[in-house]
Amino acid sequence: MVKNLRDIRIADYDYQLPEERIALHPVAERDKCKLLVHNPDRTLVDTTFDNITNILPDDSVLIYNNTRVINARLRFHKAPTMQGPGAIIEIFCLEPASPRDYALSFASKGKNIWTCLVGNSKKWKSGPLSLNITLKDGRSATLTATRISKNATTSEICFNWDADLDIDFASLIEAAGEIPIPPYLNRSTEASDSDDYQTVYSRFDGSVAAPTAGLHFTTRLLEDIDKRGIQRRELTLHVGAGTFKPVTADTIGDHPMHSEWISVSQQLIRELADTERTIIAVGTTSVRTLESLYHLGCMIATDLEPTEVPQWYPYSPTHPGLSRQQSLTTLATYMQQNNLDQLIASTRIMIAPGYKYRIVDGMVTNFHQPRSTLLLLVSAFIGDDWKILYDHALSATDYRFLSYGDACLLFPSR
Repeated sequence: MVKNLRDIRIADYDYQLPEERIALHPVAERDKCKLLVHNPDRTLVDTTFDNITNILPDDSVLIYNNTRVINARLRFHKAPTMQGPGAIIEIFCLEPASPRDYALSFASKGKNIWTCLVGNSKKWKSGPLSLNITLKDGRSATLTATRISKNATTSEICFNWDADLDIDFASLIEAAGEIPIPPYLNRSTEASDSDDYQTVYSRFDGSVAAPTAGLHFTTRLLEDIDKRGIQRRELTLHVGAGTFKPVTADTIGDHPMHSEWISVSQQLIRELADTERTIIAVGTTSVRTLESLYHLGCMIATDLEPTEVPQWYPYSPTHPGLSRQQSLTTLATYMQQNNLDQLIASTRIMIAPGYKYRIVDGMVTNFHQPRSTLLLLVSAFIGDDWKILYDHALSATDYRFLSYGDACLLFPSR
């Protein structure tokens, strides 16, 4: 038993994943993928995802992430020179820097600034890059990218275009950008990914990766869930590229968690404070958001600003350890006092074995990469049974892994 959570070795959360088990595309019908259920009595059940309606507890409330993946990958061509053709510079938009609000940035006309990854960066010594864009309505625009600062990993890129054209940034990247499919698929983006890599309930632009557990839901399945009387609620977490960042440190204490932007309504927070229903989170992004709400309420109770949940805050000796109702009521009251219908914050929360879940009673999720923080999150929920779960899925030859793969429905052991 590890006495200090930060001393957990990531090597203990490794497994052999054959390349052929990584799904390169989803199944033809989203809700016909396989579903592996981990029951409270620790038994495993093999079924298909469209049967989830019959498995969820009668009193369930299903909470999912309504973020939408943006065409974050932009390719600019440098002008040719006497030495040869111009290089291709790839700019990967991570998150808005000015304005920092996602909605305002996508609605901006003429200029904004984003934090980006730059591919082939050495070929971009100085000066702006230009990209000619034709929109779906036939209008044309020229998008200019200027690097205004950089650090070891990211750059601040100022985008400019003619404000008189009355074209917003969302329209430009929708027309010129590319869906950023996960790097472990080891293939180029295809036209089908534009639909395959979005949930049917995606609404708010901002993610650079899909909340993949939600990819299995169809409109038909959601209608069946509604007919059964299972409640559905939404929240937003914009998934960052850090979700794919491997843990390279030997222990998780040396792994810096990435920050992700969340948005949750005051109404949902009040519902969660008072509900006695079984809360089922769809995807690890919903898990991270819901659990972060609890800790934001605890931060307010101890006079800390609820702007971002630090990575190790849940394990702090000064954490007040409020009940779920106390914490979420505190958070909702804070929002009411500050006239906030929507809570906007960010989270770096690290959920690892030793973490005590405060809100989530069950989760829908996919099979995750070896040595990943998402595997740590699953282990914190069902303990060492994650090994039994994954061994079972690997020994059954038809389970498919990662973003386009099959799903799990997990309940913690009694």
